[in-house]
Amino acid sequence: MDRLRLLTAKKSKTVKPVKEVEEPSKGASRRPARDAGPGARGWTGRGGGAAALVPSVTEYRGTTVQVCGLWPFSSGTSSPMIGVPLGRHEETQATVCCDPISWFQRARLISNPSAFILGKPGLGKSTVVRRMFIGLSAQGVHPLILGDLKGEHVKAVQALGGQVIRLGRGVGYLNILDPGQAVEVAQLLEDSGHGEDAARVRADAHGRRLTMVVSLITISRNNPPTDQEQTILDRALRVLDETFDGVPVLKDLLDVITSAPDELRQVALDRGDMTVYLQETRALEATLLGLTGGGKLGEIFSRHTTNPMMRDRAVVFDVSSIDETETDLQAAILLACWSYGFGTVNVANALADAGLEPRRNYFVVLDELWRALRAGKGMVDRVDALTRLNRSVGVGQIMISHTMSDLLALPAEEDRMKARGFVERSGMVICGGLPASEMPLLTSAIPLSRQEQQKLISWQDLPAWDSRGADTEPPGRGKFLIKVGGRPGIPVLVGLTSLEQGPDGVNDTQGKWHKAPETLLGPLTPAVPLEGGML
Repeated sequence: MDRLRLLTAKKSKTVKPVKEVEEPSKGASRRPARDAGPGARGWTGRGGGAAALVPSVTEYRGTTVQVCGLWPFSSGTSSPMIGVPLGRHEETQATVCCDPISWFQRARLISNPSAFILGKPGLGKSTVVRRMFIGLSAQGVHPLILGDLKGEHVKAVQALGGQVIRLGRGVGYLNILDPGQAVEVAQLLEDSGHGEDAARVRADAHGRRLTMVVSLITISRNNPPTDQEQTILDRALRVLDETFDGVPVLKDLLDVITSAPDELRQVALDRGDMTVYLQETRALEATLLGLTGGGKLGEIFSRHTTNPMMRDRAVVFDVSSIDETETDLQAAILLACWSYGFGTVNVANALADAGLEPRRNYFVVLDELWRALRAGKGMVDRVDALTRLNRSVGVGQIMISHTMSDLLALPAEEDRMKARGFVERSGMVICGGLPASEMPLLTSAIPLSRQEQQKLISWQDLPAWDSRGADTEPPGRGKFLIKVGGRPGIPVLVGLTSLEQGPDGVNDTQGKWHKAPETLLGPLTPAVPLEGGML
């Protein structure tokens, strides 16, 4: 339903002309123009600047049904009204609705249900994401936050009745060799006469587990494993599935490699010489031993999964217990959460395709993308493989990073090109405040006019100085530019509801700062009662 703006001017009173007054003599004061007649402003007299008051225009908004007969004082707005309400258009004050699933499925404004968010820290990227997945959950879409490094989305998911999976040292574990529900679902599909679907579910689970093992080895070594090592790992996983009863862990995979079965010796090309096999697998065994025995990645991935993921509700992986300095561990756990989440989505879609469960739509959030890309050489391919393996219908995806420089700060040129492709392939790009140095990099991926670039630059300015300690916000907080291809961007100011604001709101990410610290001038010890008074 289109929104129209009605511009109706108030009736202005007739303004009497102001008589010119001679220049007052020395010592006399000028008379304000408002005394000369209604509607006048300024000072009368030569050079006084007296002017009549221009009446203000009142703006109204209504639907096409309500105001279709009012002409010619109406003009259509360009803001789409399909999707989750985000806020007001910065210039026209019209309501702006936007989310990648609605714009793809209902509005047909984008070619794929995906989005990429860029912006400096502290300007509200996470707030936009929360607004989108809260609104989509009301439409029956299940949000999946696959890796929340700061715990920003936990309150919102809990308010939606979702599942919170906490991961970290001593907090929770995620077994990267756990196929999740793929084994049970594949068997159910076979029993129901869907053999091809069962084979696809098993193949997808195998591919994701292999990708995760290779990713952990890449992060641990800072280099990807060789082609021969990847072949050995692939065959070892197949042997493990055929011979192991139950859910294996990394220690079981290491045991298969050290036991040197004939299948592995054939792909290792040892030609009957055990010495050659030991030489080819020595480095691989050392890396896997480090992953199972602790090392810089800890034991998070080498134990059984403590909290299996559900597929019928909102889910957030809370990994906020991991310290910011452990960049390798953060990248590894993000990849593990992404792989586990995409695997669960594919299982749910396979069941829906077979008619065994109702169709469920998901909105997948991939936060802090740049951390995973910088973990080591070849990580761009790993991320690309995880996302491209998801070919099912009904899944929206949003990636979040700070700047284009974060994506392009990779040593290899081919990795930089692939990382830029993440932005280019997105159905929409949502930009917050960005520095001027980002404009050449950003315009190489999406077209931006000069006015749009200046707007993004102005949004990244710091707040004004205030020595009184008042809470002053940056000028660009909550302001974003929605870009779809070469179309003009839509500047929107995100508006928050009462449930989102305040200390108890779902957008409160600074709970540790609410209670004011004790001043150093206050009493350090309780008063001691003495005779005749207090000490």
